[in-house]
This record gives sequence, structure tokens and C-alpha cells, in this order.
Amino acid sequence: MARILALANQKGGVAKTTSAVNLAAALVESGQRVLLVDLDAQACATFCLGWDPEDLELGAMDVLRGAAIAEVILKTADGVDLLPARIDLAGADQLLATRSGREFVVRDALAAVANDYDWIVIDCSPSLGIITINALAAADDVIIPLQCETLSHRGVGQLMETITDVKRLINPRLRVLGILPTLYDGRTAHAKAVLNDLGPRYKVEVLAPITRSIRFAEAPAVGRSILATSPKSKGAVEYRALAKVILRKN
Repeated sequence: MARILALANQKGGVAKTTSAVNLAAALVESGQRVLLVDLDAQACATFCLGWDPEDLELGAMDVLRGAAIAEVILKTADGVDLLPARIDLAGADQLLATRSGREFVVRDALAAVANDYDWIVIDCSPSLGIITINALAAADDVIIPLQCETLSHRGVGQLMETITDVKRLINPRLRVLGILPTLYDGRTAHAKAVLNDLGPRYKVEVLAPITRSIRFAEAPAVGRSILATSPKSKGAVEYRALAKVILRKN
């Protein structure tokens, strides 16, 4: 059975999708079979792995409506399988709002392919709506990407409360693997101060930071991960190290 890892933060612009894509690629490099699930209507993970959402006939929303997940999964050049998103995923919360067992629709859909993968990585929507609750209900582990700036602290406490509620009410196996500091610039005192504050503030493990780099912006232009476009870059090395940490923890 695949282990399911969600990357969640209701604040946008924290490199959540970048982390999901590059972590998935790093796990593949480590010999793992990986499915990346794009649960964000902006479909950035889909685009980052070489697929134009506007050209797709099927996406994650169709799976939520009942389509067979195996018929929607796509192959990518990085070796990561992809459950893509399209703009219609913006209606997911409305679709699920009146459905019985609405918190478990994603979990039940993923169960059909769980034996085909070692890891299922979920790129969550930047919200705390029903679709994100679905992701947390399906997950074994959650990582919280967090930009090393003061304003990125806003809302993390609410996210931690949501995770606690999901664990207590619907998914007792859910585990917070840690906060992942992103867009980190170790040359600034501010970034260092934010990094040092994370552990004491949120009482969870702080993973090794991911350094800010233009290489991350360049990779989506060719539909690949940074591990493919700039394999020796600091960012690629850092995501490989993160993959090793996650494999060791599991």
C-alpha cells in the first residue's frame, strides 16, 4: 500500500507546489513508485510536470464525480505519475458539500491505485475547504511548507488546529512530519530569525530549509522538475536530502 503524503498550507505563495513536484521527483530518483495528485484548481503541479491543463479532457474533478482514477492518471517525463487538475476543480467544495461521507471521497478514490505506488504525494489547494480536509483525511503524513517571512506565519496556527481536529475526528493515523521552510535566504537576519522561531512556536519538527533560487522558476517553463533541469543545483540537492529524510522516517 502506498504511503500518502499531503503538502498543505492555506496561504498561497509558499512554494507548496514546487515542493510537491520536486519531492515527488526526488522520491522517483530514489527508486520509489510515485503518484502526484494535483488538488489545486490553479493546476500548477500539472503544468510544472509538462501538461497544459487547458488541453486535458479529464482531471481530478472527474475522479471526484466518479470516473475511474486509472483512466485519468498521466505519465510525466520525470517518471512521476500524475493525477492532473483543471480549472473545474474550483467547484470541488460545492460538489462535495452535500455528499454523504464527503470527507472520504479522495481517500476512497486513491484506494483503487494504492497498491500500484510506494508514495502518493498530494498538492493541496491553498485553502481549508472540503477538498483540503479530504486530502488530510486520506493522508498518513502532512508537511507544511512555510516561507521564511513573518507574514507566512499567519494562519499556520489555524492549519495546525485543523490537522488536530482531522486526526481526532476522522483520521487518527495522520502525522505531521514537520514544517518545511522554503524560499530561504540565509544571508538575512530576518530569515534566520523566522527559521529559529518555527520550532518553539508550533512544537513540531522543522525540516532542513529549501534555499531561494531562480532555478525553481526556470524548471516549469520546460515542464520538468529542478532535478531534471538543474540536477546539481542547491535546490535539487536539498529536495533529494528531504526525500531521504522522509524515506528514513517511514
